[in-house]
Order: sequence, then structure tokens, then C-alpha cells
Amino acid sequence: MSRRYVNTLIDGETIDEVFLLADKQLRVNRNADLFLLAQLRDRTGQVSALLWNVDEEDMAPLQAGQYVRVRGKAQLYQGNLQLILTSIQRVSDDTIDQEEFVQETSVETGVLFTRLTEIVATVKDPEIRGLLEAILDDSTLVDGLMRAPAGVRMHHAYPGGLLEHVVGLLEAGLRIVDLYPTLDRSLLVAGIILHDIGKVRELGFETTLNYTDQGQLVGHIVIGVEIVNEKLPEVELRTGQPMSEETVLRIKHMILSHHGTYEFGSPRLPMTPEAIALHHLDNLDAKLNEFASLMAADPNSGSPWTPFAPHLQRKLFKGAPRP
Repeated sequence: MSRRYVNTLIDGETIDEVFLLADKQLRVNRNADLFLLAQLRDRTGQVSALLWNVDEEDMAPLQAGQYVRVRGKAQLYQGNLQLILTSIQRVSDDTIDQEEFVQETSVETGVLFTRLTEIVATVKDPEIRGLLEAILDDSTLVDGLMRAPAGVRMHHAYPGGLLEHVVGLLEAGLRIVDLYPTLDRSLLVAGIILHDIGKVRELGFETTLNYTDQGQLVGHIVIGVEIVNEKLPEVELRTGQPMSEETVLRIKHMILSHHGTYEFGSPRLPMTPEAIALHHLDNLDAKLNEFASLMAADPNSGSPWTPFAPHLQRKLFKGAPRP
């Protein structure tokens, strides 16, 4: 029997299927009883699921990133499809075809990587080009770049998503450098390629998408600066001289400030033209991808609106269904 994907679920049908547990929250209802609010995912989308009257001890073994078999019923509530569960149990990873649960990039990673190397070859500053070539000659970093997501739950949250994000930013960045003469093209290209390079060590992507111990304790921003430091001796060997201190500082500053504000985890606020451009390009690409993914994954095909997205504090308007 073929599986029931999220985008094929309909109101009223009985569900007995395996999904990826993308998120798990224990909440309390008006009667002070615990219930489980889960986000279940496959490669076609994500759906909310509720299990009433749960025991905290029974739910403790379930963690985001695991595969679970759920039983229950699909139900429309305030125009949104959700699952009301009667049971949820962990399923062994060994029994799962992971391709059924992981969204893929819209472009092949080989094509994306070729475009990345083409852009690096156009960098005029020899020091910066040497640094980027040192990154691209590191097979471990390249393997991570081609396989890592850009995030676990938000934007580009699928294998190869990091490379798709970086190349998308590069294409956008190259289109604006002629409009803003204060921007240094070489620095902007370096900042775009390196701003999230730490995610190849921050995120785990061998089976399910999660955070590594290094990722949780250190984070991709600091890891990115560490990777730059690791490559500086190699750049000196390539160019015959050490990179200028100011160039290194400007590149590190872009990595450290690309989240834009302190409340979003940025250790520094953007203080150069390239840093502020990188921040806004990064935010634009991430938000557009997130909006598109939420709309495409919404199982409520007949509704002009997506369900309320708590992290965005809004619903998204899809418009009337098109034939």
C-alpha cells in the first residue's frame, strides 16, 4: 500500500502512517491536562498533530528528528487541516526510506557548485580569491557545503539547501553591485560564501536534520570565523604573503554581523557597506524561501490562507486556488 503524503491528506480520513517528527511541544489545556502538539513532515509538506491527555514520562523519549508512526484522524479546524492522534510511537531509522521525508533542492547541487566556482574565478582581489579557493579545495568543507541544509526548520531546510542559499545570494549580490558603487564586489562575494560556512559543522545531516554538539555549544557564526582562521596560512602559501589585516577583519565582520541585530544572535551590528548589504540579502533570500516553502507545503489546498505560523506571527495569503 502506498504511503499517504501530507499534501494528499483529506478531512475525515483515518491515518496510520509514518512521518518525521519535526517539532514536539507539551502544552497544558484549560483543565491543566497535558497534551502533545507535534509537527509532522514528509517530503511534500508539514501538518500539525494533537494527542490529548498525555503523560510527560511517556512523551520524553520522543525527540524532534525521529521518525514516528501515528494513528488518528485528519480533521479540518478553522479552515486548517490537522491530525487528531490516538497514538504516536517511534520507528527505527533502519526501516525508513529517507527520501520520502526530505525535500530536495530545486536545482542539482552539481550545477549549483559549478556556478559557485565560476563566480569565485571572477573575484579580482587575489587575497580574497586565494581564501575562497582554499575553501573550495577543502574536500571536507565542499562535501558539507553540498549536503548541508541552511537550517533545520526554517529556510532551505533540506540537504543541499545551504549551497542553494549561497548561490541564490551570489546571484542577487552580483546584480546590485553596479547600483551601489560603495560596495566592494570581492568582499561582498567573500561574505556571501563564508557567512554560513560554519553550518557545515553546526548542523548534522547524515540521517535527520539536527544540531551537532559543536553547533549547539559554539554556533555557526563563531565556527565560520574559526574556518577563516584555519585557512589563512594556506592563503599565504598561495599568494606568497599574508592577507592584509584589514581585509581579514572586514570578512570576519561580515560573518559576525550578518544576522543584523543583537536579538537575532548577531555578535556585532553591520558596520560596513558590504556587511549591511549581506544582512539584507541574506534575510530576503531566507524569508522568500520560507514563504514559498510554507505555501507549497500547506495541505489545505482549498484555502487561500496558510495556517498561522507562530514563528512568523502571521498567516500567509496564497490567493484563490488556480486551475
